[in-house]
Amino acid sequence: MIGTLNEGALHAQLKQWYRQPGDLLEQNVGGYVIDLVRGDQLVEFQTGGFAPLRKKLDALAHEHPVRLVAPVAVNRRIVRLSDDGEILSSRRSPRHGCLHDVFDRLVSIPALVAHPNFELEVLLTHQDELRMFKPGRAYRRRGWVVQGRSLVSVEESVLISGPEDVARLLPPLESEFDTAELAAASCITRRLAQRMAYCLRALDVIAPVGKRGGAVLYART
Repeated sequence: MIGTLNEGALHAQLKQWYRQPGDLLEQNVGGYVIDLVRGDQLVEFQTGGFAPLRKKLDALAHEHPVRLVAPVAVNRRIVRLSDDGEILSSRRSPRHGCLHDVFDRLVSIPALVAHPNFELEVLLTHQDELRMFKPGRAYRRRGWVVQGRSLVSVEESVLISGPEDVARLLPPLESEFDTAELAAASCITRRLAQRMAYCLRALDVIAPVGKRGGAVLYART
């Protein structure tokens, strides 16, 4: 049987996985409730988009070292549950994530990565996606509604503490490239490559240098 079925479950599991002796949870700092305090460092966990945290992170980073911890599901198991939370079936999702998926969320706060008091830690995770049957809803999934996510394990942790770390995520490319070539070299979608390029431009890692047809060409700065 699976426990609490909501996004808060994954958030709570990440905090417990991350916690070390001496860490303090749910502390009030500067008028904000902080997920975890480790010495003088403030740690926030975010399982969704980064936009809701923009104001909070920006304010805190002016006074304290701040780390944002964000999970990316590299592998996901789809678990169907009964109304009582019992497992009915499970299967591996054909979709796989990668480190570059974080750009889909970083697009909300790219410039913050250049702040000397800010770090982003990406956790590459294995997760369970929990679904329950709700007649008349989730038409594409034939009524199986996503109720939440659950942490299975953490495969790797990647720390991004400045533009130089972001620059290392660029794959080998020609001296000038467009987002289609960035997508192909990174094995990601064109849409995600466009968001990656937006973040890299905001951090002065790449700059536009011209056009090829209707596509903007970029080069490393």
